[in-house]
Amino acid sequence: MRITNLLDKNAILLNADISDKKTAINTLIEMHDKAGNLSDKEKYKEGIFAREAESTTAVGEGIAIPHAKSSAVKRPGLAAMTVPNGIEYGAPDGKPSNLFFMIAAPEDGDLHLEVLSRLMTLLMDLDLRKKLLSAQTADEFLHMIDEAEEAKFGAESEHDKKKETAAEMDHEDERYRIVAVTACPTGIAHTYMAAEALEQKAKELGVSIKVETNGSGGAKNVLTPQEIQEADGVIVAADKNVEMVRFDGKPVIMTNVSKGINEPEVLIQAVIDGKAPQYTYQGGKTTESNVSEETAGRQIYKHLMNGVSYMLPFVIGGGIMIAVAFLIDTIAGAPKDSTFGTYTAAAAFFKTIGGYAFSFMLPVLAGYIARSIADRPGLAVGFVGGYIATIGCTFGAITGDSTAVSGFLGALIAGFAGGYIVLLLKKIFSFLPKSVESMLPVLILPLLGIIIMGLFMCAINPAVGALNQWITDALNSMGETSKIILGCIVAGMMAVDMGGPFNKAAYVFGTAAITTGGFDIMAAVMIGGMVPPIAIALCATFFKKKWTEAELKSAPVNYIMGLCFITEGAIPYAAADPLRVIPSCIAGSAVAGGLSMAFGCTLRAPHGGIFVFPVVGNVLFYVMALAAGALVGMILLALLKKNIATQEKGGK
Repeated sequence: MRITNLLDKNAILLNADISDKKTAINTLIEMHDKAGNLSDKEKYKEGIFAREAESTTAVGEGIAIPHAKSSAVKRPGLAAMTVPNGIEYGAPDGKPSNLFFMIAAPEDGDLHLEVLSRLMTLLMDLDLRKKLLSAQTADEFLHMIDEAEEAKFGAESEHDKKKETAAEMDHEDERYRIVAVTACPTGIAHTYMAAEALEQKAKELGVSIKVETNGSGGAKNVLTPQEIQEADGVIVAADKNVEMVRFDGKPVIMTNVSKGINEPEVLIQAVIDGKAPQYTYQGGKTTESNVSEETAGRQIYKHLMNGVSYMLPFVIGGGIMIAVAFLIDTIAGAPKDSTFGTYTAAAAFFKTIGGYAFSFMLPVLAGYIARSIADRPGLAVGFVGGYIATIGCTFGAITGDSTAVSGFLGALIAGFAGGYIVLLLKKIFSFLPKSVESMLPVLILPLLGIIIMGLFMCAINPAVGALNQWITDALNSMGETSKIILGCIVAGMMAVDMGGPFNKAAYVFGTAAITTGGFDIMAAVMIGGMVPPIAIALCATFFKKKWTEAELKSAPVNYIMGLCFITEGAIPYAAADPLRVIPSCIAGSAVAGGLSMAFGCTLRAPHGGIFVFPVVGNVLFYVMALAAGALVGMILLALLKKNIATQEKGGK
């Protein structure tokens, strides 16, 4: 398959008169839709804007490659556009973008990735870019790409070409002087652009290089142990985690993928000049010199989110099953005593199995935080620490003390402590000879780590358990006004970044509150996450002049997303107009959360949106709070947003 098989003539727009990023994206999406590449245009659009919200897809030198891998893509395809005057697209080099390729990639397939990687490779050629920008017809545009692909790759397969290149390199130098890895979160565009930039610059400098690409179809051109060992240094240009243990002891430069695209010479020269710091593998943690671009706060957040991501399925699955148990007994008219939730056989089944699932929450949280810090050896240590937090082991009551249960806070401490305990043990036993080093991860680290973790948790459980109880008592003893303020805060946080750190912090606080009976807090958290998409949908329904045609078409989907507690549905709108949309959504969410608290609404399930409303306490008032918050958000949006000019709504 060649590039022209993915680029339909009807999906090419030349010399477009477009002046802003949003219009450019919408135009490219429309071309994809007309070419028959999409099964759900609005869902694909959400994926595109969600990707743009993470970071710009402009790569510099006038090129922008918006892309999304989505189930809404019916078949892999490309849409291309040239904009002579250029568009401000947030490129790393600060230059306007005038050559656009939008990639539509399906979720269930990667046969197209080789072709897409070829396109990324070709676009690094300045002469080809100039020719494409001067093209006057779609046929001419396609011919230029086809001609360039034939000249660079010929009729041979990419695999054969790499083998031939490797053979030529081996004949000349017998080793690669530099090895590299490139990777971006989606693994479609930037991964291959960075690889090509490094390869081209290395060729200019007369330096042999091999680049491994960690794309969405898996790692390609994988580095061998011998190649790594013989290389002078390593370049890792990646925006996601790559396998690093293989580079232990080598000079390594770690940077983001955009620098691989825009500053390949700087990276290569640093390795040649011996300026790359030596990398020391520490179970997923790097030495300070290797992580200069990542703050301590960012590292802590990544470790925490790793634990939370593994914990959530247990919390959600178990929590909803427990909530269903209470619903069944409520319908059955069960007495509100100690048997409530297990009074009927069906309720007993759901509450028992749900309880088992829910009980894994804290060990899994702690285990995967520790694993993120110290790799697999940290997993067992973290799990044990998390379990000890749930039963409250102390030196005086080794089997557990209900007053010393440190709960969620204890599990957090156990997770981080477990990871760093393992790292410390690795450092202590670094003197071991290679012949017995294999015993570290399977014997020495887990055994000593669990012993130390047990001692540590038994020591801190009484204090953390007391703190935990104090927090619970403080929340329970809050006056009406204080609870309303708390509801406003946690609900408002859900709308600050709609899936980012603030949103996640509020959600984690809500799920933690469930374990201590803070069901009203979880109710406020969920309603805060439901408001933003609904408020936007309402405003688009009743104040159409405030939105573009494309936004009006996609807005109704936000009713569904909001009711399903998918806050991310608001991201494209917030990204397009953050100064007006985000404050409006925060205000609406805060009103809903405050009212939810004032009405005494409760929620035992940590997710589900409207589908768990049957198990919400005071559900009628909960619906009223949701409606009020959404209306406040809608009104503020209508007041703050300016009318869209008729010609701008219709496109250019």
